[in-house]
Amino acid sequence: MDAILNFSVPLDVSFLDRVINVMSSGSADEIKQAQAILTQFQEHPEAWQRVDKILETSQSVHTKYFALQILEIVINSRWKILPQEQRLGIREFVVGFIINLSKEESTLRSQKVLVHKLNHTLVQILKQEWPHQWPNFIADLVGASKTGDSLCENNMHILRLLSEEIFDFSAGQMTQNKIKTLKESLNQEFALIFEMCQFVLKNSQNTQLISETLQTLLMFLNWIPLGYIFETKMIETLGARFLTVPAFRNHTLRCLTEIGSLEAPKQYDDTLVAMFSGVMTQLQAMFPLPPEDENHLHYALHVPKLYAEGSEEDEHFIANLGLFFCSFFRSHLQLVETNPMTASHVITAHKYLIGISNVDHKEVFKTCLEYWLFLAEDVFKSWRGTLTAAWGPPPPNSQRKVAYSQVLSDCRRTMIKRMVKPEEVIIVEDENGEITKEFMPDVDAQQLYHSMRELLVFLTHLDYDDTETIMLDKLCSQVDRSEWSWHNLNTLCWAIGSISGAMQEEDEKRFLVAVIKDLLGLCEMMRGKENKAVIASNIMYVVGQYPRFLKAHWKFLKTVVHKLFEFMHETFPGVMEMAVDTFLKIAKQCKEMFVKIQLGEGAPFIEDLLVELPSTINDLDATQRQVFYEAAGQMVAQADTARDGLLMKLMELPNLKWQEIISKAQQAVANMKEPPVMKDLTNVLKTNVRVCRAVGHPFVQQLMKLFPHMMELYKLYSNLITTEVTSKGTLITKHAHVKGMRAVKREILRLVQEFIERNEDPELVTGTFIPPLLDAILMDYKCSAPDARDAQVLSLMAVVVRKLQGRMVADVGKILDATLEVTLQMITKNFEDYPEHRINFFRLLKELNAHCFPSFLAAVQQSKVIMDSIVWAFKHTERNIAETGLTILQDFLRNVLQSEVATPFYQVYFLSLLNDLFVVLTDTLHKTGFKLQCAIIQHMIQVVTRGCITAPLSPQISSAEGNVAYVQQYLLNLFTTFPNLTRRQIEVFIKGMFDLQSELHTFKTHIRDFLIQLKEFAAQDNTDLYDEEREAELQRKKEEMAKRLETVPGLQQPSPPNPREDPEKEGDMVD
Repeated sequence: MDAILNFSVPLDVSFLDRVINVMSSGSADEIKQAQAILTQFQEHPEAWQRVDKILETSQSVHTKYFALQILEIVINSRWKILPQEQRLGIREFVVGFIINLSKEESTLRSQKVLVHKLNHTLVQILKQEWPHQWPNFIADLVGASKTGDSLCENNMHILRLLSEEIFDFSAGQMTQNKIKTLKESLNQEFALIFEMCQFVLKNSQNTQLISETLQTLLMFLNWIPLGYIFETKMIETLGARFLTVPAFRNHTLRCLTEIGSLEAPKQYDDTLVAMFSGVMTQLQAMFPLPPEDENHLHYALHVPKLYAEGSEEDEHFIANLGLFFCSFFRSHLQLVETNPMTASHVITAHKYLIGISNVDHKEVFKTCLEYWLFLAEDVFKSWRGTLTAAWGPPPPNSQRKVAYSQVLSDCRRTMIKRMVKPEEVIIVEDENGEITKEFMPDVDAQQLYHSMRELLVFLTHLDYDDTETIMLDKLCSQVDRSEWSWHNLNTLCWAIGSISGAMQEEDEKRFLVAVIKDLLGLCEMMRGKENKAVIASNIMYVVGQYPRFLKAHWKFLKTVVHKLFEFMHETFPGVMEMAVDTFLKIAKQCKEMFVKIQLGEGAPFIEDLLVELPSTINDLDATQRQVFYEAAGQMVAQADTARDGLLMKLMELPNLKWQEIISKAQQAVANMKEPPVMKDLTNVLKTNVRVCRAVGHPFVQQLMKLFPHMMELYKLYSNLITTEVTSKGTLITKHAHVKGMRAVKREILRLVQEFIERNEDPELVTGTFIPPLLDAILMDYKCSAPDARDAQVLSLMAVVVRKLQGRMVADVGKILDATLEVTLQMITKNFEDYPEHRINFFRLLKELNAHCFPSFLAAVQQSKVIMDSIVWAFKHTERNIAETGLTILQDFLRNVLQSEVATPFYQVYFLSLLNDLFVVLTDTLHKTGFKLQCAIIQHMIQVVTRGCITAPLSPQISSAEGNVAYVQQYLLNLFTTFPNLTRRQIEVFIKGMFDLQSELHTFKTHIRDFLIQLKEFAAQDNTDLYDEEREAELQRKKEEMAKRLETVPGLQQPSPPNPREDPEKEGDMVD
């Protein structure tokens, strides 16, 4: 095989064919050897000079693809440094080869994939050469297209690819100036292209050519001058000649969809109206809707029937029709609504959309859903004038609301029928039609649910009576069993829960009482555990969604809670878990109701709850009990004078178990090694964590009781683990009994962290808790074996520093001494091991830098290890660690600049930091950190140019005045390692950085353009370089959404789902 690597003799192409054939048919060893040789061949600087011979003589299509890959690498990375005659030779060869393969239709069909690959290669050349080095390309292409249909067809494909490269995929692939030049050139020469397209569409009878032309035209429509679309016969030709022809209708409809989504000036209104009218006329001839009477299928079911029974082309047409209506109406709904010629067509079109919304295809439904949400909100705004938080009397402007009333009613029925599962519901029907507990949440369904919920809220505002009637009728059909099914009940109840807050209180009361009454009756009437589980889950979901009603009706709230307590004894999978989750949700929303004496009651509900607590939680597992305790903690937190007593009463059972365990520890240390003891201890601590989370700072009285024993237990288990590791090696840390010990230690740390996060008395924490805490955990962390160190220690220390800030200055040295070197030894061996330690360690450094900078700076001056660790962090391949490292460095450099040691610090670190930053900036693994990388490099250049460094950066220069020139020369030497860059390109880049350093946006654009020129960034997905722009756009949309949620009752979810607990880590011991 090595013979193909000898570039001193002609290449044996047939031998290369055999080597490439090994990749698909050889043994594992042969494949490995062939792969290595082919990689060497591909990377050889002269390999591209053999491409022409390979393409002309190879008998293997795979070998030809391999040759084109080599050629594309040269085009993308070395084109600018090739001599002009070689570039011209490559260009002419590729063009000639394409013409030879595409001038005959038979060859074009048989070699279609290879021709398309060649077309792509040609476009890569065009991106380098056109228009300056190849000004007549478009004219030549159009001229060649007139010589034959097959050549014209392939030239259309080349134009399509060129349009895509320039207008769709150019960001991150070309510099801003290059993109601008190519767009301007294509616009200027589009007249020639348009003439060719128009000629084909008007005169050709070649089906393949027309299809290719329509697809190419589709790529042009969103950027060409509008006159080509609206001032020519294009729209008329598309509608009259091609829309009704099955072979072309999908391509045609997609073109019309693109035209319909354009924001055109008013002068083209008549053309748009005529286009819409023409499409509707043609559509009603092709797929007429059935008459609206009892003898015919409703249109909501007629279109799905056509979809299910039609061909694949029919399916695509119905999906494309949905896209056309949604796109056109979002841009031009008011135009066609108010025009007498199309007003009736608008309602008909929405009936088609109702049918399309019922098609059993998720993506089609999502498209329609997005539009229905737009329409409902638009009609609501036109009815109410502006979005308003008050219901008030209906305004007089209800014309559109009336016009769309039937369509929106059908939309309500469709959304209720297709409602997706909300996050809180964990009892689901699986693929076998059995009811079970959901273990993995469906993220896609959650997003869909939020959109459907918003739509139903607007639909409810537009006609509450219709919404209530539809929902109660459907519920009646469940109760009388005429339409009973798990699916029908689920979707109905999920829809009922979703409109909470969209009704006025009196309406909500009447509606909800009727719903819950029917659901409770259904639960009593139905037999079978699965049926009862489904009904129970729906009852729990619905009641949890209406906190306003529950707050206003104590007796109903009390009944609901007692029903939840009943469900906590139901053993069907998922019921108990959903019951405690619903209880927690209600406790969060209605907590004040449980701690005051209600009318007709002798004591607050919380007191009765605490008395009955043992029997209430008797059947719950440990995790469910912890959720229950958090819910009760929410209530206790709301009490005033009685809070301390209620807290002690709530914690009676956990405290009894705690005392029992402490007594065992005092009897014999060996007792603490027993798995049941460690399991009980872990669960008691977890219960305390949940209650602390709910109660907040007042939990201090409970923590004071436990804290001394917690520290003793921490030391005890530390010693036991150390003994085990010393005698049996580090592998023992993976055994269950050591995992149990570590779980206890981890929960102790979590409880302390949970409390410090919520503490309101930093002096108390600093004086009472911190000294024994540091004594117990720091030396243990330092001396433990790496596999026995808890990442939670680093997380806790980060929280301690963030919350106590300057009070921890004296302890910074102690914290770094215990954590710095030993953690770095663990995490710097590779980028994979100890992921939690990595993240928490750099968070700790970030907090120390932010809140204890004087002590942190002193530590940096004493040890180079800290700066090394920051550099190592921003070189990490894990995005969040790399960004944390960059953030630490950015904050640190800003702080250093304000200190007295800025100059000596930069004399030591400036050049090495600059080098390391450019290393990560120019590789392809750290593109997501582009924004911070640029900001730090800009800062460092400003530090030099503004004279902030008052001494020379190198012994080679005599004074600080020479620093700027020295840094520029240093960077010039650094970038000469890139062989595909000329010295001139590097000089322009460096000069630009220093000239543009005053404005970050311009500075980033300059660096981004440079990176795109680099070989390492060529043909890569460079969208991460635009992260900041995307984040700014997302933030803008988020702010708009927040304002929108505040203005319409019900849009803000009244009772959001409880956050899911993180999956428990190694060795957590629960039932």
